[in-house]
Amino acid sequence: MKLLFDENLSPRLVELLDASYPGSRHVASIGLGGKSDQEIWDHAAAHGFIIVSKDNDFRQRCFVHGPPPKVLWLSVGNARTSAIRMLLENAQPAVAEFAENAEEALLVLEV
Repeated sequence: MKLLFDENLSPRLVELLDASYPGSRHVASIGLGGKSDQEIWDHAAAHGFIIVSKDNDFRQRCFVHGPPPKVLWLSVGNARTSAIRMLLENAQPAVAEFAENAEEALLVLEV
C-alpha cells in the first residue's frame, strides 16, 4: 500500500510515515513536481500508488475515471504536517481496507 503525496503536501511525510506506508513517494522526488494531474494520475495507476492530496481536482477525477489509481483525499484545510501525519497513522487500518476494495475509488479523511 504505497502512497503518492501530491505537491500540496510536505515531502517529509514520506519519511515520517515510512513504517506505516513503506514504498511511498512524493511527486517531487520522482520527477513529477510541476507535472499535470493527468501525468501524476497515469504514473500512480501504472505503479500501484494511492494518490494522497488536498486538491479537489483528484477527488473529482476519481469520480470520472474510477480506479486505478485510488485517491485518498484529505479534508484538512491548512493542517500542519504533524497533524496530517497523525491522521494518516491513525487511519492506516481504514486505508488498508480501502486499498483492498476494488470497487472503491475515493477515501476521505478529515481531522
